[in-house]
Amino acid sequence: MAMTDNLTIIVLTYNEENRIKKVLNSIKDVTKDIFVVDSYSKDNTVNILKEYEINYVEHPFENYSKQRNWAQENEPFNNEWVMHLDADEPITEELSSWIKSDFLSMKNNFDGFLFSRKTYFLGKWIKHGGHYPNFHLRLYKKILGKCEDKAYDQHFVLKNGNLKRINGADIYNTVANNIDDLVLSHNKWATIEAQEIVRGVEKGEVKAKLFGNPIERRRWLKTKIFQKSPIFLRSFLYFNYRYFLKLGFLDGKEGLVFHFLQGFWFRFLVDAKVLEMQKKIELMKENNNVQK
Repeated sequence: MAMTDNLTIIVLTYNEENRIKKVLNSIKDVTKDIFVVDSYSKDNTVNILKEYEINYVEHPFENYSKQRNWAQENEPFNNEWVMHLDADEPITEELSSWIKSDFLSMKNNFDGFLFSRKTYFLGKWIKHGGHYPNFHLRLYKKILGKCEDKAYDQHFVLKNGNLKRINGADIYNTVANNIDDLVLSHNKWATIEAQEIVRGVEKGEVKAKLFGNPIERRRWLKTKIFQKSPIFLRSFLYFNYRYFLKLGFLDGKEGLVFHFLQGFWFRFLVDAKVLEMQKKIELMKENNNVQK
């Protein structure tokens, strides 16, 4: 099948020498218009991009939302459609074939497409616990879409238009190379999410709708149910929901580690950081009152 015209695939990188080749190999036959925005990698990432003859630029990283939107606004091919991937997200052969065939006939009737991610942890596909299917908007008309202005748990959104879920054509996602990397990254994200919660700016631009698309439904469950549940208790409830009600235990030992760390420990850590930040704010207020 021939490559797809009028489509730019955008990839963000930073020190991705161990993962970027898989992504590039999965998309190199989909479109010739691949644009990588690198955040001044210190490893061999840029040399790999040069080896693959990828059009890339280096741009300072502030947060994922701003970096994704900057990349979209500055993609050099001026195509009507864009697709966003992370450096650890190669696409499946089914998705590659879909873009080169069905997408051509469907793009006149829709403005964006949602694909599920196949999450892998310690080499195992995490199928349960609500992790599959798990749809995300990644391919859309550039003029209509953007990444929402949110520091953590951000999604791509359309101003308006028709969305279509595509089943069985997925994006691979490797959560982390090892447990140390998972713990380090989740500690960083826990701080960012806690800051958003304390500042009261965690809502983002995705509309929270119980009966909306999969992204809107997840945002409704998070903001209307999870965030309104008692602090700390909600991490226990969420883990039990994922591991037992959503059958996460069927993912074996790897699934137990993943669902516990990502579904309980991470959420508990966010709440702990929220408590810590609130205590610091209270202490600052008390000190200010004493000084007055």
